[in-house]
Amino acid sequence: MSIEHKFGLMFTSICLVSAISLGSTQYSPQETTTEAERSPTEVQLSQRAPDVVYVPTPQEVVDEMLELAEVTKDDVVYDLGSGDGRIPITAAQRYGTRGIGIDINPERIEEANENALTAGVTDRVTFLQQDLFTSDIREATVVTLYLLPQLNLKLRPQLFEQLKPGTRVVSHDFNMGDWEPDRAVRTREGSMIYLWVIPEEIPAHLRSNISS
Repeated sequence: MSIEHKFGLMFTSICLVSAISLGSTQYSPQETTTEAERSPTEVQLSQRAPDVVYVPTPQEVVDEMLELAEVTKDDVVYDLGSGDGRIPITAAQRYGTRGIGIDINPERIEEANENALTAGVTDRVTFLQQDLFTSDIREATVVTLYLLPQLNLKLRPQLFEQLKPGTRVVSHDFNMGDWEPDRAVRTREGSMIYLWVIPEEIPAHLRSNISS
């Protein structure tokens, strides 16, 4: 057999193996989408790491947060950093409330949507993959948080700028610096919950970081 014939057979074999390998691999649209084809928001969110490590709020604390905020069916609950969605889902189940969960992590958004489906409240809750520091939260009548002290302080000007007077803000474990809470309670399992109500006029000492 000539050398040329041997190389021809080898080349044919390699092509057949490659074709079989490619045929056995499944490619989803996500895997073949280039960065240039994605929207600027999608690219930015994919490159932006979450601000905190995900730690879910215990269900007992969720219940007490909603009780402290005196949530009713007429409220719109925004959970900033919503994780698995348990706060908006619980509010929808127990009070018939409409809820919006915002989280930057797509895995958490997927998990929250699955949990809402299981709970039967997909008609009342929505989960958005967004950066909570750039989200529009003007619709909220209740805002729930489980962030960190420095993140609460970073968020505070946004709360003052966007939320209507009378809106309740409830935080698990972490306060808002020199913005004194209207109420602070310790839960049965030892956590702290802080409640603030957006005032008609923001006190002068709290206005320094609010954009004009």
